[in-house]
Amino acid sequence: MTPVHFSFSSAFMLGLMGLTFHRTHLLSALLCLEGMMLSLFIALALWALQFEATGFSTAPMLLLAFSACEASAGLALLVATARTHGTDRLQNLNLLQC
Repeated sequence: MTPVHFSFSSAFMLGLMGLTFHRTHLLSALLCLEGMMLSLFIALALWALQFEATGFSTAPMLLLAFSACEASAGLALLVATARTHGTDRLQNLNLLQC
């Protein structure tokens, strides 16, 4: 395993562990998701450059576009949750009580 591969794998795993273990606030969960998407984007871009796959060079840009859409939807949910419930703590949210 090369050091570059190890660093992006560890960055993705750190984001995943942060998402699973420290999910007290919605904002921290969204930041962990963004870190995971960023590490996937950089790894995918470096993989396309390493193998010189010209047909695969659009995949990192497509992933980045979906990541931006995911971030905007997450922030919209964060604002809506903060307005209706007064906080972004995930323990205060009850999906059964609409």
